[in-house]
Amino acid sequence: MNVCDEELALAAAGGDREAFGALLSRVYDRMFGLAFKLTGNRAEAEDLVQDICAALPGKLTRFRGDAKVTTWLYRIVVNAARDRHRRRSTHAKAASGWGDWEVSRRAAEAEAAERADWLRLAMDALTPPELRETLVLVLEGLNHAQVAEILDVSEGTISWRISEAKKKLRAMKERDA
Repeated sequence: MNVCDEELALAAAGGDREAFGALLSRVYDRMFGLAFKLTGNRAEAEDLVQDICAALPGKLTRFRGDAKVTTWLYRIVVNAARDRHRRRSTHAKAASGWGDWEVSRRAAEAEAAERADWLRLAMDALTPPELRETLVLVLEGLNHAQVAEILDVSEGTISWRISEAKKKLRAMKERDA
């Protein structure tokens, strides 16, 4: 089938199940890769992408075809990851008074984080989160214009964020050395 992603998306939006399946087979791995890089957790990335795929038929009805499907989908993944992170932060705050069980759970999470690779920890430490999101998208191979479109900011902002992320990563590396 020699049909572009955008044509598949528009056909899928119209109810074509074969087009939907073909589109998912083309983009699923990229969506998962981005979700994994944003969350740092395989199981969480799988859940996130599955949730997106379940909601995708409804979302496709809003796809207008004026952007690349991958750009449009990356924006959906970034927004879903942001939402999930906000929910997790809210739950962590609510659970802060649960006694020994919570203390043990947090200690186990800290041990798991310590075993993680340095770059992942450094990426997680990048603040504000927009720096990490920007860097992940650029490392995914997107150019500044595409990243700017996904994150709904200017290309200049993307360049500044990349510069800031590099400075912060360099400082972390020097501190840890």
